[in-house]
Amino acid sequence: MKLNALLMCRNQPSVKLIASVLEEIDVTEEVCASASDATDLILQRPYSAAVVDFDLPGASQVASVVRALTDDRKPILFAMIGASTPVGGAVQAGANFVLYKPLESEQVRHSFRAAHAFMKVDRRRATRKKVSGLAYLDLGAGSLPALMLDLSEQGVALQAAEALPAAQDVHLRFLLPDTEIMIEAVGDVIWSENDGRAAMFFTRIRPTSRKHLSTWLAKHGAKKRDAVRVLLPPHKTRHTARASH
Repeated sequence: MKLNALLMCRNQPSVKLIASVLEEIDVTEEVCASASDATDLILQRPYSAAVVDFDLPGASQVASVVRALTDDRKPILFAMIGASTPVGGAVQAGANFVLYKPLESEQVRHSFRAAHAFMKVDRRRATRKKVSGLAYLDLGAGSLPALMLDLSEQGVALQAAEALPAAQDVHLRFLLPDTEIMIEAVGDVIWSENDGRAAMFFTRIRPTSRKHLSTWLAKHGAKKRDAVRVLLPPHKTRHTARASH
């Protein structure tokens, strides 16, 4: 299976240069201009590499989505940064390689050749968990994206880029997979792990959202026992934050 790369970049000379270098190492490219488009594409299919212009709005959010992916789906992340972009921020966001703007052909060529060995085709053939979509959590310091791993009327299992804090009354929103229906709810983080895996129990949910969620689950064959299974931790060792009502 051919290696591929996603480029989130609006600068055409940069796109042209990167595309020419990728062609040299037999990697196909796909280009998008916004964080929302990049996020959608990354969730829809696997990429060997992702090149993100960190001077574009939402770049750090795209990096968070990449970090939250399971190892078999996680692309090598290249951060394009300008003179005013903090290098440390790109590294903390999970960038494996940094490309300094304005891009120079030798710099780009060296970086991609160095990363080529890590773009493993085997990772793309591995068995992967289905990703349901993105949920956005309001933890007081902005909106935190997390991948939804499973869903029931009672709660949601998540994979975040970092460990979620033990918290109650967390506002969250997400689109039901393959729909344009926004679900809004409030929940408690009932357990979380250091790798970012966590579960939230819904404590309040809008009546319209509950109706849409119930209909969607019934359509997709969810069983009553799924309500418990979704919220179970993957193993016994976990940090818990029990809800008090």
